[in-house]
Amino acid sequence: MMKRIGVLTSGGDAPGMNAAIRSVVRCGIEAGLEVYGIERGYEGLIDGEIRQMDRRSVGDILQRGGTILKTARSQRFMTEEGMTKALTMLDTFGIEGLVAIGGDGTLHGALELSKRGVKVMGLPGTIDNDLAYTDFTIGFDTAVSTVLDAITKIRDTSSAHERVSVIEVMGRNCGDIALYAGLTGGAEDVIVPELPVDINKICRKVVIGTNHGKMQSIIIKAEGAPIDSNELVEEMIKRTGREVKLVVLSYLQRGGSPTMRDRLLATLCGSKAVELLASDSSSKAIGVVDGQIMEYDLASALEMEHHINMDMYNLIGVLSK
Repeated sequence: MMKRIGVLTSGGDAPGMNAAIRSVVRCGIEAGLEVYGIERGYEGLIDGEIRQMDRRSVGDILQRGGTILKTARSQRFMTEEGMTKALTMLDTFGIEGLVAIGGDGTLHGALELSKRGVKVMGLPGTIDNDLAYTDFTIGFDTAVSTVLDAITKIRDTSSAHERVSVIEVMGRNCGDIALYAGLTGGAEDVIVPELPVDINKICRKVVIGTNHGKMQSIIIKAEGAPIDSNELVEEMIKRTGREVKLVVLSYLQRGGSPTMRDRLLATLCGSKAVELLASDSSSKAIGVVDGQIMEYDLASALEMEHHINMDMYNLIGVLSK
């Protein structure tokens, strides 16, 4: 029977990571396991930044954004020397299973540990929603809510000044934050990495809207889209003759108290991870599909490809006419 497990957060922080840590620690202790927190992700694992956690160590963190274990990106972990040090540190502390909370890079790191005999449960902690095996990732719902709040405020000032606003959101090479925020925020158009940019279509919509008395327009652009934001703004000014302002939300989207949906997803995924480790399961990626917490073979999960929801994308065009 497994006796000792570790938990870490790696890569970009996401609201709900603390809820996942809390769930892993308290469910782990309830299952009779010793739980160790590893600070600063794989970088901290290499350096032995490891401490035993108890129930009180995760008190009053459910509502907090960020991660109490801190996070980092580790170039050293990608080397054979770094991987060897990480494995040695796990062996030194007697950690038999690991819960890794993070995005694509974190889960690929987990896969490398798994190939070397470590049982790892990967939890999808990223605002980007770019892991194809799960419908939603921990932090995504909060990030979209933050963008929606920003859209509401920006629309007020855009209306007052009768201007067009281009709002750049995060997501790396995945357009889901832009898509979901654009659809539910009433954007005129959304620009995502998965689809080509039709600058003529965007400008036509703005001009037609102006001709019909619409004095403000919101365009949501994902950061990974195939056009530079400043170039987009300049082109829109030239083609429409309107005042166009760029707003880059950046790291604002990563902070803040997690929504109910993110707290629930994180808590349930953390509980499932402990359940699987306690039952001596092989390495898994844990997520949610059709409202149910599911686990997949870690390697198979990371081979799945994410696709933009075209029905949602096309609906934006219908609703913004």
